[in-house]
Amino acid sequence: MDLTQTAPTGLRELKKQETRQLISDHATRLFIAQGFEQTTIAEIATAARVAKKTVTNYFARKEDLALDHQDAFVATLAETVAARSPGESALAALRRGFEQAVATQDPVTGFAGLEFTRMIADSPTLTTCLRGLHDQREQALRETLAEAVGEPSDSITVHTAAALLGAVHRTLFDRIQHLTLSGRTNDEIASLIAPEGAQAFDLLDPALGDYAVR
Repeated sequence: MDLTQTAPTGLRELKKQETRQLISDHATRLFIAQGFEQTTIAEIATAARVAKKTVTNYFARKEDLALDHQDAFVATLAETVAARSPGESALAALRRGFEQAVATQDPVTGFAGLEFTRMIADSPTLTTCLRGLHDQREQALRETLAEAVGEPSDSITVHTAAALLGAVHRTLFDRIQHLTLSGRTNDEIASLIAPEGAQAFDLLDPALGDYAVR
């Protein structure tokens, strides 16, 4: 291995990641303090001590600065189904994944804290963007389910299954946001949402308990 070739590339990538995170951190701080709509790209660039063009090079849209984990959010359900264990259905895998996310209070599942959650709720732009991300997540799940059962993604069965599974996660995400905005701590929310999540998944078991078993 030629270390003289690989080391500089690694350092450059690390520097890019650090710069991206720095910009995102300053943007989030300003969004929370001033509101998303009221904060400009120029203000973010000044706070991060970078050029305005640097900000837009790393983040194509302003909402990408606030929702910088959106790729992980969109992929979560599809990846959970794709990684299900032998003999495990899509529903069982997603239930297990949700239980683990609640146990670890995963921000991608909704445990983002009061300030961040309020920032989204107070912004029409971010609220709309979040709805779009839920739709994209359901689409990604639909494609994975189609591959799992060997049917086209526009099959009514696949389409319905993805819609139902996506709706449960959307409902639980909204519930976590509501509890957060009401002033509940993450520990309190986790203790409440765990049994509620079980009830929600139980409703789907008669229809999807054996669907897309690996």
